[in-house]
Amino acid sequence: MTQALAVQTEWVHLQYEERAAFTETYGFAGNQGAVNLEGIRFRPADKASDTLMVFMHPASTLQLLPVPRAMAETGAHVLCAGSRYQRNDTALIMEKVLLDLGAYIRHAKEVWGYKHVVLVGWSGGGALAVSYQAEAENPSITHTPAGDPVDLKGAGLIPADAVIFQAAHLSRAHLLAEAIDPSVNDELDPDKRDVELDIYDPRNPNQPPYSPEYIQRYRAAQLARMRRITAWVKQTLTKLKTRDTGEMERPFIVHRTLADPRFLDPTLDPNDRKPRWCYMGNPETVNTGPVGLARFTTLRSWLSQWSLDDSCGNGLEGAKRIKAPLLVIENSADDAAPQTHPRMLYEAAASPDKTFRIIKGATHYYAGQPELLKEATALIRGWLQQRGLLEP
Repeated sequence: MTQALAVQTEWVHLQYEERAAFTETYGFAGNQGAVNLEGIRFRPADKASDTLMVFMHPASTLQLLPVPRAMAETGAHVLCAGSRYQRNDTALIMEKVLLDLGAYIRHAKEVWGYKHVVLVGWSGGGALAVSYQAEAENPSITHTPAGDPVDLKGAGLIPADAVIFQAAHLSRAHLLAEAIDPSVNDELDPDKRDVELDIYDPRNPNQPPYSPEYIQRYRAAQLARMRRITAWVKQTLTKLKTRDTGEMERPFIVHRTLADPRFLDPTLDPNDRKPRWCYMGNPETVNTGPVGLARFTTLRSWLSQWSLDDSCGNGLEGAKRIKAPLLVIENSADDAAPQTHPRMLYEAAASPDKTFRIIKGATHYYAGQPELLKEATALIRGWLQQRGLLEP
């Protein structure tokens, strides 16, 4: 289809009951025993479809991104689904995000009447899509990592008919584990740092291109810091439960969380990304800025979305459990999702029908790349049409 179709935009509101011990989200959403969700549905004017493509991110809204609207302009029906935590992941519980996604898919099938649903996991939505599909095909979760009841096993999640993993990473926990600054020696005082592990300190004798030995040491120190935080979180949760008072949760700050050496050394897992830059700008600035990964979080949220050893939103593990057709798309100039992640997920996937493709030169957002955006949408359309999941 060469000419873009006119697109109709529809605001979507879903509500479903939930009983929780305490409120995690501020305001109307999540209060009074109900979860309220908002999304945007894009439909080409005067063009029906049996298939709905669902885009969802755990904490972001996706309707302003180029891919969903571009797909609608080619004739697809698209839903940009917001979780209860949209625009604020401070207290995000990944298991509850899976329930939110399940509510949208049930609505699509039972209220809107779509025969097919395709999950499109872009960026942080990739691990979400794969994790949801794994639970929908083979449900197992009954509690969060903090031990709170959350019955995904009995929720009746409806599996999608196909999953697309586009410009995505393995999980929020994997992303943080490869980006957290290992130089921090004191979680309460980020100025106390190990110079030899601070890649932004000019006094560090280790400079790009980094040696394999240094990267091995660096990665081990990152993982050690992650696990020190996790251990403290679990100890604190146990302390609060033992007290048995009205204090059930505690927020905290994680300092310096964007220090992936790949951003400074383009020879590490090389692709076409811009050196000394990342999807949020100057990585040194982002490392200490307010929008850093996991900057503001809570005990329960750390375990559910950021702990590499505890999070259920682990795309790598989820991929081993899914059978639905899977399309994995790597953008070769991606400056957000690590270059190694798409291929790792593809190789781990148990889907008997799986496809891996690379969009050469594409950045994370396809910003200023209309031809590459067109290439990506054509790839997705063709793949779905070959499987009878999208009309010509």
